[in-house]
Amino acid sequence: MDLRHLKSFAVLAEELNFGRAAARLHISQPPLTRQIQLMESELGTQLFDRRPKGLALTAAGITLLDDARRILGLVDAAKDRAAQAGRGEIGRLDVGIFGSAIFHYIPRLLLQFRSLYPNVQISLHEQTKAEQIQALRERRLTIGFNRHVRSEPDIAVETVYLEPLLVALPCGHPLAQQAAISIRELSQQPLILYPNNTREGFADHVISLFDHEGLQAQVELEVKDVVTAVALVSSGFGLCVTPEAASSLQLPGVVYRPLTADPSPTVDLVCLYRRDDASPILTAFLDTVRKFQPQNAS
Repeated sequence: MDLRHLKSFAVLAEELNFGRAAARLHISQPPLTRQIQLMESELGTQLFDRRPKGLALTAAGITLLDDARRILGLVDAAKDRAAQAGRGEIGRLDVGIFGSAIFHYIPRLLLQFRSLYPNVQISLHEQTKAEQIQALRERRLTIGFNRHVRSEPDIAVETVYLEPLLVALPCGHPLAQQAAISIRELSQQPLILYPNNTREGFADHVISLFDHEGLQAQVELEVKDVVTAVALVSSGFGLCVTPEAASSLQLPGVVYRPLTADPSPTVDLVCLYRRDDASPILTAFLDTVRKFQPQNAS
């Protein structure tokens, strides 16, 4: 007894007429009759009473019909889930995140993906650049987001967005009255850098902006993360260069102004993933990433 036989039996049990059941199954009546006879022979019992006025289910037929409907329903559900998985519509997406980007763009990108694929389970993992690369190689991560990542033979890197840079400064600072702050003006102020645990990282990128202008930054402190850096700005320890996304971090007494230079200073936000990962979920997520417009995600 196979699925084809079960389906034929279920249709006949609903129609209780060989002609109508055969028409629904798109077969002729003799093959349907033979299928039912084979099932009854295999089971050793009658499934239908053949009466002058038509068919009626026996007790065995009623019991089998309940099981047949359940089995056929499970098969249909399995087929649907397999098709959804093949389209990247179900499954698990493990995402590596970091620092300032979690304040703005990445949550909006994830929300956009979830609106398109609500049945995909999203798990977030806060990791450094090195931890993300290791987790990708160990297949504990599907995709990561970071900055200043070099592509490798097994790791692909794509730019998601070039973020403008801002200066976080106390609202009472004289430069806070300006619409923007230049690198030269910033070089005359005590600077708070972050992170102090990743090389090459965002702190190195900020220093390179001063080097490009032939200036030297007056580094007052180097701290672990953007939250600590902006908190120290709030306390008056100095000024801090941040990506645009970090301006979502609103602490008392802190304002943000654009940083100006030629060319306009930016920092990359990239995604990284295994080159050999052909999973439908990654394909679907990358499609969302490539279509994402951060400037419209406010």
